[in-house]
Amino acid sequence: MKQLRPLRNSFLFRTAIICCTAIAVLAVWSASARRVGPAVVAATIVGLSSATVAAAVVSDGTAVRPFKVNAPDEALADLRRRVAATQWPERETVSDATQGVQLATMQKLARYWATDYDWRKAEATLNSYPQFITNIDGLDIHFIHVRSKQPNALPVIITHGWPGSIIEQLKIIDPLTNPTAHGGRAADAFDVVIPSLPGYGFSGKPAATGWDPQHVARAWIVLMQRLGYTRYVAQGGDWGNAVTEQMALLAPPGLIGIHTNMPASVPKDIDAAALTGAPAPSSLSAEERHAYDQLAYFYKHGLGYAGEMANRPQTLYAIADSPVGLAAWMLDHDAQSLALITRVFDGVSEGLTRDDVLDNVTLYWLTNTAVSSARLYWESKLPFFAPKGIPIPAAVSAFPEELYQAPKSWTEKAYPKLIYYHRLDKGGHFAAWEQPAVFAGELRASFRTLRDAQ
Repeated sequence: MKQLRPLRNSFLFRTAIICCTAIAVLAVWSASARRVGPAVVAATIVGLSSATVAAAVVSDGTAVRPFKVNAPDEALADLRRRVAATQWPERETVSDATQGVQLATMQKLARYWATDYDWRKAEATLNSYPQFITNIDGLDIHFIHVRSKQPNALPVIITHGWPGSIIEQLKIIDPLTNPTAHGGRAADAFDVVIPSLPGYGFSGKPAATGWDPQHVARAWIVLMQRLGYTRYVAQGGDWGNAVTEQMALLAPPGLIGIHTNMPASVPKDIDAAALTGAPAPSSLSAEERHAYDQLAYFYKHGLGYAGEMANRPQTLYAIADSPVGLAAWMLDHDAQSLALITRVFDGVSEGLTRDDVLDNVTLYWLTNTAVSSARLYWESKLPFFAPKGIPIPAAVSAFPEELYQAPKSWTEKAYPKLIYYHRLDKGGHFAAWEQPAVFAGELRASFRTLRDAQ
C-alpha cells in the first residue's frame, strides 16, 4: 500500500481517475438523455468540476443535469414543409366560431408559421435561463430554475397546464426573481422553479400508467427537496392547479402555501346543475350567477376536447402528424382564449403575439408530445372544479376570462385558510402569459403575509 501512495498522488493518476469518472457520467447522462425521447433536443453538460462529476455518479440517477434546447435544422425544415402542404377543409358554414376555429384564422397562422416564424428566437430565450433534467421515479423531469439575487427570496414551484407549457411562464421569471426592476420590493423576490409536466415539453414520456396529478405532486415535492428547499410555496392554473392542490393535500413539511389562478371552488349542487344546463338557482348572487353562466357555457360548448382526451387519447394520431391540426386543436381550448388569439392573427395588439402562440405550438410539435400530453386527462380521476378541502394557506386570483371567475363566497368555503383573494378586471385562462406584470404582482401580494409571519 505504501508503494501505491506516490502513484495515487501523481498528476497522471489523478487525471486518469477524473477522465474515467467523466466518461462514466457522460455514459449515464447519454442513456438518460435518450430516455427523454425527442431527438430534436439536446442536453449539454458544461463546466462540471471533477467533484461535481463524481457526485453525479454516486447519486445514481438523481443528479440534476444541465440542459439546452437545440432543434435540428432538418426538423424545422420538415415542419415548414408540412405546414405548407396542409390539406384544407372548406370554410365553415357560419360567420362566427360556433363551428370551431375558423378557416381564415388557421390559414393566417399557417402562412406566418411557414414563412416568417423563427423558432430559433424561442430557443434562444429558453436557453437564456438555467434549465435542468433530473430523474424522479424513473422518469426524466425537465425544469427551469432561476435563483434570485436577493438573499431571502421565497422559492416557488409553478406548474403549467394543457395546452400550455413552460412557454406560458417565461414572462414572469424576471418580475419574480428581480422585483425591484419591475416595481416591486426586494423583500418580494422569489426563486423560481418551472417544471415541464410528464409527457410535456422536454420531460420524459411515461411508458406506463400511473402518472396522475397526485403522482406528479409527489414528484414536485421530491424535486424541491432535491434542490435543497425546506420552505417554499406552489402555484398553478389548469392542470397546474390540480397538481398544486394535490401537493397541498399531501402537506409536505416545506410547503407553506399555494396560489391558484383557476381554483377548484364550485359547490357540488351548482356544478351538477351547470353540467346539465339547468337554469341557474335563484339564490345565487350576481357574482355567483356570472360564474354559473360561464361554467354552464363551458360545459355545453367547450368541454369536447377534454372528453376526447380523457377517454381516447391514443386516437389523436392526426394531431401528431399534422402541425396545423395540432395548432387548431390547441387553439380551441376555450372561447375567450380563441377569440383573443383570433384577434392576434388579425393584427390586433393583445397580451399575446403571433410568436407567443407559435412558440407554444412549435414546442409541442418538435417534442412530439401531442398524444403523450393528452394522456394526463385519461390518468386523472379528479373532478376538476370540486373543492378539495385544502388544509394549508391558499391564495386565489380570479381572472374575468377564465373558464369561470370564482366568486369570493365559493372560494372562502373551498379554501378554509384563504389568505388572499382578488377579483381582477383583465386576463384569461393563460393569465401569466397574457398579463405577466399583473400576474407577478398577484404572486407578490398573495404570499406577503407568509413572508411577514416568517
